[in-house]
Amino acid sequence: QVQLVESGGGLVQPGGSLRLSCAASGSIFSINAMGWYRQAPGKQRELVAAITSGGNPIYADSVKGRFTISRDNAKNTVYLQMNSLKPEDTAVYYCNAHINERISRRWLEVWGQGTLVTVSS
Repeated sequence: QVQLVESGGGLVQPGGSLRLSCAASGSIFSINAMGWYRQAPGKQRELVAAITSGGNPIYADSVKGRFTISRDNAKNTVYLQMNSLKPEDTAVYYCNAHINERISRRWLEVWGQGTLVTVSS
């Protein structure tokens, strides 16, 4: 079994900051790309940012210059530092990872349970 556990969501005022964390645990041999998606009410889930195992990031245009994705491979953890938050960033944020399961050596796409980020005054 492999799972992702997110933390760090909450309520923040416009212009504020939050840091999301997502830790992978279980029967893990290796992890390839990790990323963050979000889904606002009434909208489809969209990619926010992703990072390769080598540390190369990509960002959605809407968050470039405001959000920073990073990872700690020793801890199997990915982070999303969110600055200059806007009301339109309000959404449930989901962690995603492509994990090679240790025993079967199958590649699995794993999702976290989601964490709510609300940007409001």
